[in-house]
Parts: sequence; C-alpha cells; structure tokens
Amino acid sequence: MNITLDKPSATDGTIRITLQETDYLPKVEEKVKEYSRKMNIKGFRQGHVPAGVVRKMFGKSILVEEVNHLLSHSVSEYIKEKNLKVLGDPLPNQDKARNIDWDTQKEFEFEFQIGLVEDFKVDISSGVKVKSYEIEVDNKVMDETLEDIKRRFGNITYPETSGESDNLFGEVTNPAGEQKSSYIQISKLSKGEQKKFIGLKKDDVVSFDVQKLSKDFAVVGQAINLTEEEAKTATGTYSIKVTNISHVEPAEINAELFDKVFGKDAVKTEEEFMNKIRETISENYQRESNHLLEHEIQHHLNDHTKVNMPDQFLKTWLKSTGDGTITDEVIEKEFNEYRNGLKWDLIKTRIAEDHQIKVDGTEVRNRAKELIAQQFGGPAIAEQLGDKFDSIADNYLSGQDGKGENFMRLYNQIRQEKIMKVVKENITIQSKKVTLDEFKELAAAHQH
Repeated sequence: MNITLDKPSATDGTIRITLQETDYLPKVEEKVKEYSRKMNIKGFRQGHVPAGVVRKMFGKSILVEEVNHLLSHSVSEYIKEKNLKVLGDPLPNQDKARNIDWDTQKEFEFEFQIGLVEDFKVDISSGVKVKSYEIEVDNKVMDETLEDIKRRFGNITYPETSGESDNLFGEVTNPAGEQKSSYIQISKLSKGEQKKFIGLKKDDVVSFDVQKLSKDFAVVGQAINLTEEEAKTATGTYSIKVTNISHVEPAEINAELFDKVFGKDAVKTEEEFMNKIRETISENYQRESNHLLEHEIQHHLNDHTKVNMPDQFLKTWLKSTGDGTITDEVIEKEFNEYRNGLKWDLIKTRIAEDHQIKVDGTEVRNRAKELIAQQFGGPAIAEQLGDKFDSIADNYLSGQDGKGENFMRLYNQIRQEKIMKVVKENITIQSKKVTLDEFKELAAAHQH
C-alpha cells in the first residue's frame, strides 16, 4: 500500500492510495472461507461449499466490500498519523472510482479530497476588551414588578362586564378563519385600543387590527395565541368572542404577601420585602447579561481570529451530504452562518487545547444528577432513592435510543462553561451600567 498527500494549497489536499493485491487479498480469501462455512446452497453440504463456487457467485461483492473497508480504515489512520486538521469527511473521487474494472484489475488507485485547517492562535489576553452590561433596577422596573406580584397573588373575581383593569378569555379568530384560545390583559394594550375591550360581556365579539393592539409583541402574542416572534409578523383584522371575564384585586403589601412570595418568615418588613425583590430582579437580569456577554465574546473572537478555512471544499462537502436537498442556492444563503458556527467550534477547541480543558464522565454524571434532582424537587430525592439514583442518571445519559445524546449535550455544556470561564479570567471585561430598556435594545440589536 502506498499513501501520499498532495497539497495544492494550505486548505486543500488530495490523499492518493494505491492498493496492491497483497494488501487486500488475505482479507478477501478469509471472507471467502467464511462464506464457504456458512452458506447453504442446494447440491452442497452446509459448510462444504467449494471456494470456487463462492468466488463465482460473490467474489466481486466480497472484493468491493473488503477494499472499501481497507480504504476507510487507511484514510482515517493516515489522517491521525499525520495529525491533519480535517474539516468534514474525505470526499472520494467518484470519476476515478467509476472507471475501476473489478473483474480484471489487481491494482487499484483511489483519491480523496480533504479540507484542511492551518494552525492558528486565539488571543484571549488582557488586550481583548469586551463590554458587559450591568442592568440597573430603577423605579420603573420595581414598580412594574411589584404590580405583577400584587396581581399574581391578588383576589380573583368574575364580573359580568369588563373594565380597564380586567382580563378577557375567549376564542380568537385570525384573518384566515382559524380559531384559538385567547387571553387579553386590557391594561397592557395600547391606550387607543383599550376602550374597545371595555364594557364587554360574555359571548360579545369585538374585532381589532393586530398591529395596533400593542407595541409589546409578548402582549400581542398572548392575545392571538402566537409566540412573541410570530406576533412580530402578524397582520390583518382579528376578532375575539368573549367566554369569560376576570378581575384581580391586587394583594396588599403585608406579612401574608411576604410569606406567599418568599416563604414563611423569609422577610418580615416592607423594606426587606422590597430589597429582596430588587435582589431577585438583579439575579435574573444578571443571567441575561451574562448570556449576552458570552455572545459578545463569541462574536469578538470570531471576528478577530484569523482562521484560513477550505470554503470551497466545505460547500462541496455540504452539498454531498444533503441527498439532493441542499442546493447551491441554499448553500450560498446559509454558508456564512454555517462557517461562523464551524469557526467558533475550532476556536473553542484551540482554547481547550491551549489551556488543557477537559471534561470527564464523572462531571457529566454529576451534572445529570443535579438536573434530575431539580426536576424532582431538590437534593433530598438523591438520599431517598439511594443507589437507584445512579441508575436513573445513567439511563438519562444513555437516552431512550441508547445513543447518548443527553450525555453529549451535558458534556458540551460543561466544556463550554469551562472555556468561557478561562476566557473571562484572561480578557478585559468592561462593565457598563444600563437601564432595562437600554439592555433590551442592545440584546435585540445583537440578535440581528
């Protein structure tokens, strides 16, 4: 066997393999003998089918199978041996393969196109500056949160006629005539729209222009039973038939409310209550801020890390994996997004290698246990189940299909956390205070 690599460029390569008869014949003969022992052919005793008969009937298919197996193994081992950084899978030269005469040839030559990545460096020094946003919990946010809490724990009544602070339940009909269950908080609608929903009774029907309903797409989505994203593109005239009306009398700020919100005796005064709300809001927003920070880091490193990638090979490889479903148009439309995602994976791998970041099975198992415990109400479940808890975790990690998708998901999650921790410890994170509205604008702009 002879294997060589031709590199016309830093990102493109061709692996050439020449097979002599001595490379594949022993395996072919071994397979012929196996067939002879196992085959049941009329006129021959089982286990005594002559090798010549087997070769005549199955010789070509056995040869093709063994040569393909040898090729696959050889290419894989060659890539490992030479430490080649390959993207995608090697693509066989189909024209060369089609011209093979399996009946007469003893020597075979194959070619595989590969896409290569040159070695590169990732800068995560203090010279890298990324903004982090600290969301200020201002009076507006506090007031809105407090009102939501008071309503959530308030006393519910069911008036006959809707008022400006009431909620409507009903069946909403879209312009196409399709009906869905609906829920409308009248007070959250645009001021100009609220009046048409006031004074309604059960079975009343009112029409509305969905684009005028509210500037808050979460409110619009709730009203027409769509997601917030779907609501952004909704147009036309909708109608709602009222099935019920509810009114919430906001709860009073007292010890009873303190206990309902934070648990028995967790806070005892109104001041403690307000401070606890502010703390909870800050924690929630901190998670969102950290999420945005990690996206900012990803974009910065993607934009400022030079990685020479085999773009043309990747386009060819993507097309070959799509079974005809991935067209040139689809590739051109989505390639940049795919390329950026692949580049980010390469950058993470580089950081993990440079900083010896590893994830072992015990870490993944412990993370699975944490998730299961949360699902069943807390750490006490582990003590109750004892040794069975380990089996539950193992079953969760292997998954229903046994492919271990949950294991890989948690593995990648932990790995990502470790990589981000190292990055944050080394780069310069510039903190900036912003209002909630400013943060929402920044987050929305980032998504686009």
